[in-house]
Amino acid sequence: MKSFLQKFGKSLLIPIVALPIAGLLLRLSAEDLLDIPLFQASGVILAQMDALIAIGIAMGLAKTKDKGIPALTGFLAILVLKEGLTIMDPELNMSVFGGVLAGLIAAFIYNKFKDTKLPSMLAFFSGEKFPITVIIFTMIPVAGLMSLIWPYAQSGIDTFSKTLMGLGALGVFIFGFLNRFLLPFGLHHVVNTYVYFGLGEYETPSGEIVNGEITRFLSGDPTAGYFIGGFFITMMFGVPAIALAITRAAKKKKEETKSLMASGAGTSFITGITEPVEFTFLFTSPLLYFMHAVYTGLAGAVLYLLQIRHGFSWGAGVIDFVLNLNLADRGLLIIPVGLAFFALYYFTFYFMIVKKDIPLIGREKELDFGEQSSEDEKELKLSHSNHEYMAKKVLQFIGGKENVITNDNCMTRLRLELHDTEVVDVDRIKQTGAHGVIKIDKNNVQIVLGSEATIVKKELDKLLE
Repeated sequence: MKSFLQKFGKSLLIPIVALPIAGLLLRLSAEDLLDIPLFQASGVILAQMDALIAIGIAMGLAKTKDKGIPALTGFLAILVLKEGLTIMDPELNMSVFGGVLAGLIAAFIYNKFKDTKLPSMLAFFSGEKFPITVIIFTMIPVAGLMSLIWPYAQSGIDTFSKTLMGLGALGVFIFGFLNRFLLPFGLHHVVNTYVYFGLGEYETPSGEIVNGEITRFLSGDPTAGYFIGGFFITMMFGVPAIALAITRAAKKKKEETKSLMASGAGTSFITGITEPVEFTFLFTSPLLYFMHAVYTGLAGAVLYLLQIRHGFSWGAGVIDFVLNLNLADRGLLIIPVGLAFFALYYFTFYFMIVKKDIPLIGREKELDFGEQSSEDEKELKLSHSNHEYMAKKVLQFIGGKENVITNDNCMTRLRLELHDTEVVDVDRIKQTGAHGVIKIDKNNVQIVLGSEATIVKKELDKLLE
């Protein structure tokens, strides 16, 4: 399970790389800023987040070196799921949860059927191509099933959201909490839609009746903004604090972690788009994400109690904060409150990451299975320096290229996932210079080489191409 969750978490990092630049371009090129319509094309990346997640998960969990077919399988899975839901009910939207579901099913289908052999007349569709056929047949009934289940989830959330307005600070807390908590399930948009565009009523000076927190706030309603002002705390202070905590807690890949977190924090602060940071821990640590949801609700409740209201037209980043400050009440007080939440976010997240040794980016475990490298192994060296020879012999004695599913390494060991470890010749591998061979189970084996494991792994990669 730990191995699965680690691979699952890594697979979600694949689409995250595209989010920061997409978010920045989308906001900066908006009509109320630089007004460059062509650059609004970057928004399609955010709109297709479910598809990106499906592809990333399918690639990350597929047991193969070539990730092209798994990526296509994941893409077909989410396409069929979304189209099936649209046919059954155009109002249904599973959002991110749909992407996760499609990606998991696609990875399972690929791993299950990638070696299928069909009769000669159907040979073109056999082997690695067969999952492409299977996923289409699979996702059609899945879409039908979800079209029956999902409306109840959406309807329940919609009914509940309509009770929030009369609950004061508690209602604001619940909305903020659900806004984050429901995001992985794709149900947050149900609550958002009602609060943003249906909550309350205001008659403008021209006599027009408008509804919703965003619309009423922008129209000058002095009672609007309490339900959405707290997001400035989360986007401008909370998420950057999370990014800093993850960066400071990193044990390795520090520059890579710093780069990703800095761009994600900047995107959240400037535009209010939080996914580049949130998706690095959302599924890896549900506990951290639950804390994040609680803090988001708490931020809104605190502003409500302090009678601070603010609103946005697009996202709760610094751009909307400044542009709409003239419509706010006591809006500048968001800054000191935000700094207090920055400290709360940073210290609690850093403490939890380190205390529970949560394997976020920069803290991934060295191994996906089996024992860790011991301290003694770090001093080991091969008795020769012919790494190419070592790789050839290892490949020969583990059953050849066709027996290898994945090839990886830690500091001192090759970590190989094989179709069958029974064919591994332990004695012959040791004779070539390995210090030990550990069969973890019927599919996983580790070969102890010492400090040169990384070099041998690279040579082995060349032979596996």
